[in-house]
Amino acid sequence: MQRERVSDNVYWFQSDVYAQVTAGVVVGPQWAVVIDTLAIPEETLAIREFIEHNLNTQVRYVINTHYHADHTWGNCFFPNTTIIAHTRCRELLIERGIPSLEAAQKQNTVMQQVKIVLPNMTLDDGELTLRIGKKHLRIMPAPGHSEDGIAILVVEDRVLFAGDAFMPLPYLVDGNLEDMVAFIKGVGRMKLENIVQGHGDIVLRGEIEPAVKENLSYLTAIKKAARTATRRKAPLKYLDTIDIEKCGKSRVYLSGLSTTLHERNLRVLYQQALEEIEQEAKKNKK
Repeated sequence: MQRERVSDNVYWFQSDVYAQVTAGVVVGPQWAVVIDTLAIPEETLAIREFIEHNLNTQVRYVINTHYHADHTWGNCFFPNTTIIAHTRCRELLIERGIPSLEAAQKQNTVMQQVKIVLPNMTLDDGELTLRIGKKHLRIMPAPGHSEDGIAILVVEDRVLFAGDAFMPLPYLVDGNLEDMVAFIKGVGRMKLENIVQGHGDIVLRGEIEPAVKENLSYLTAIKKAARTATRRKAPLKYLDTIDIEKCGKSRVYLSGLSTTLHERNLRVLYQQALEEIEQEAKKNKK
C-alpha cells in the first residue's frame, strides 16, 4: 500500500492490490476521520494501524463517498465509529452490498472477516460540515459515478477527496453522464490545491485544469460515439473501433482496467441513446 502526506495532518493511501483505489485520513488533536476504506481487509487494517500507532490517535468518523465495495467494506474494521454517507448509500448497501458480500465470501475466504456496517449519519442533497481541530470538512453531493456520491473538501487546505466522481478515467456505468459533467466542471472552479481521486494518483494544483479538460473531452467523445453507433448497421462493431486513445485517454490507467471500463462506458451510453430514441419516437406518435 502506498501512503503520502497530502498536507498538514491529511494523508492519502492507495491500494497495491486493487485498481489503485484510494482512502484518506484527516487527523485532529483528539481523533481522526477516515475517508473511504480499501477493498482488501489487510490494507484497511494497515490504515488503522498507522492511525493508532504512528499518529497516536483513534478514529471517530468514517466517511463513505459511495456504496461500492472497494470504498465501504472496510467499515467493519473501525468499530464504535460514526459512519457518514449519503442516504442513498445506506439504501444501496442494503439492496446490493449485502448480497454482493455474501457472493464474495463464497469465492474468497479472505472476505469471511468482512461484514457490512451501515452508515448511521446520512445526508441527502445538501451539505454537512464536520470540524476536526482547526480544519473544516465540507461534505457535498458528488453525483455522476453513482447516484449516492459525495465529496469531501478540506476547506483550509483546499484538498478535495472526490471519490469516484473524479478519476483518471471517468466511469459512469452506475451513474449519469450529465451529473458527472456538472460535477467535474464545478471541481474546475473550486481553486483547489489537490484532488484525491477515488482511484489513481493525487492530482496536483498545476495538473487540475488539464485533468478537468481531459475528462470533459473524454465524456464528450464517448457520448458522441454512442450516438453515432445508433445510426450504424453494426453498432457494436463500430463501438469496438472506438478505442480509449481515440477519446483522448490512455489504457494504462487503473492497473490495466481502463480498457474494460472504457468499453463498459460506451455500451451503457449506447443503450441509453437507444432508449432516448425510442422514447422520442413514442412522443412523436402521440
